Amino acid sequence: MLMRTDPFRELDRLTQQFLTASGTWSRPAPMPLDAYRVGDEYVIAFDLPGVDPEAIDIDVERNMLTVKAERRPRPEADGVRMELSERPLGVFSRQVMLSDTLDPEGITADYDTGVLTLRIPVAEKAKPRKVSISHSGDRKQIQA
Repeated sequence: MLMRTDPFRELDRLTQQFLTASGTWSRPAPMPLDAYRVGDEYVIAFDLPGVDPEAIDIDVERNMLTVKAERRPRPEADGVRMELSERPLGVFSRQVMLSDTLDPEGITADYDTGVLTLRIPVAEKAKPRKVSISHSGDRKQIQA
């Protein structure tokens, strides 16, 4: 059996794996995210495929939102031997500064198909509103 290999591709993969993909608690790797606004809430979606929901930690301190997650290796079962492992393991973290126009008390989180979705409502004070104009009444003319 002949196998074609590209040594530079393998070197790139190993470099990526060891330098950027795996993280530790003291030096976590970043996780990709998308952020967008839908109506009166902001949505932030983090890619965390293969992460157990129990291994995800979400904290808000002042206006700093911190998401940490850990992808652990699969436990070896009887008769199962890992042949190839390219998915990064370790700790992933991302911090997002929330503006004062958002309500951190109303954050909700949902984890589905490897995507952690946070929904952050816009604060009432930041929503557009109409300002009414008051007037003192009708004008009266003074007669002399």
